[in-house]
Amino acid sequence: MPSPSTLGELRAAVEAGRVPRRTVRQEVRENLIRKLAAGERVFPGIVGYDETVIPQLVNAILSRHNFILLGLRGQAKSRILRALVSLLDEAIPAVPGCEIHDDPLWPICPVCRARVEEEGNAMPVAWLAREARYVEKLATPDVTIADIVGDVDPIKAARGGVQLSSDLTMHYGLLPRSNRGIFAINELPDLAGKIQVGLFNILQEGDVQIKGYPVRLPLDVMLVFTANPEDYTARGKIITPLKDRIGSEIRTHYPATRADGVAITAQEAWLERDGGLEVRVPAYVREVVEEVAFQARADKKVDRRSGVSQRLPITSLENVVSNAERRALGAGERLAVPRVTDVYAALPAMTGKFELEYEGEMKGAETVARELVRAAVANVFAGFSEGLDTRLVVEWFDGGGTLQLGDATPGAEVLRQARKVKGLLELASRISGEPERDAPAPLTASAVDFVLEGLYATKRIARSEERGYHATETVSRRPARPAEHVFDEGFPAPAQGGKKKYYN
Repeated sequence: MPSPSTLGELRAAVEAGRVPRRTVRQEVRENLIRKLAAGERVFPGIVGYDETVIPQLVNAILSRHNFILLGLRGQAKSRILRALVSLLDEAIPAVPGCEIHDDPLWPICPVCRARVEEEGNAMPVAWLAREARYVEKLATPDVTIADIVGDVDPIKAARGGVQLSSDLTMHYGLLPRSNRGIFAINELPDLAGKIQVGLFNILQEGDVQIKGYPVRLPLDVMLVFTANPEDYTARGKIITPLKDRIGSEIRTHYPATRADGVAITAQEAWLERDGGLEVRVPAYVREVVEEVAFQARADKKVDRRSGVSQRLPITSLENVVSNAERRALGAGERLAVPRVTDVYAALPAMTGKFELEYEGEMKGAETVARELVRAAVANVFAGFSEGLDTRLVVEWFDGGGTLQLGDATPGAEVLRQARKVKGLLELASRISGEPERDAPAPLTASAVDFVLEGLYATKRIARSEERGYHATETVSRRPARPAEHVFDEGFPAPAQGGKKKYYN
């Protein structure tokens, strides 16, 4: 059935029950109830919150609350707020051209009231899409009350010949322009205290007052906020009366399990590359990248109060794939398969994603990042190698064997070198899940690299920039090198220009 196009048709549709009339919060509540009853996913794309955050969100919406999401950076707070748009009706009727999307049946704007009175049932009706009913503002210290609520426009008053206290002189801010929709403020503590006071009325009484004049706008708005708990003291705070008026305070968190983190990263990272190369990311590489974030969140050298954003594994995995892409293009391979050593090439995507405590500052961000990668590899390798016998490989290195491999070494060359090590290719095939004869060389080479990096991370073999992978005992017997040539023991050199890594 076509939507009503005039005020008269709209009135008839409302009386017949074809067009509902309700507040925004009631509209969101009823649409949520419909989704829950139908078994639909309420917040698609939000991973890891099914048992924690989402039930609290559902309760807040069912209670018709304004709410605030409290959480550290990179915890999907803004994404959750934007997902609320899906709980709005597809379109609602509005007065055409009205800045505050007035309801044709109950206009609060003086211009719209005059227009309804003048045109009557013949007045055209516009339909406002749900996307246009969501307004988001990032709070910054320079935001003024005029930006949020509005101000008196003296020019309008002079041109119209009306008093400054008249509704006709108003220049509406973002909040009135969100009328009949959702208004979101990100990083609420950054909003100056006097601006927060300006939100009192809209939260409690549902109206705003502009510039101290007796102008009252009974707005219909759902207000939602985000904040970082640490910002209460670092950059500002939410004033107590405002907190008291916010219906629900919901805490977000980082992924509770590595599997949740992997799912989020796979959803957000750009891995479908152009350029004609096929990209295949092994499960152990995805898990190592994700485990780096988990290690960072638990490391005492990393400031836990500032958090470690989920953007760390997302951007890191993109860099890891890019390094594999670079290697494949240089070697003329059609398949790009990331290796664990490519994770070290992704350090630039990690070091800016966490803040360091004093001990970490003394070591340096890059050194800390290398430690995190090594710890992540050790954890992931322990899971993948459970039940596998690695003694033959370790014994080969203990017998004086060495391997010289680089991050730019083609897959075929890695396999040629690996054949010298008894049992290495068998281990790689078990981990990759594909027999060596059937698997493409880049995939098996990646598994070989994982085995070597895993043994190195668990301190069963050693590695140096000059000698590559080698036996740990050999390292202990080597004469000390001059200090200026000593590489940070236990950590690989930056993967630039195909530097060799020697295993023995």
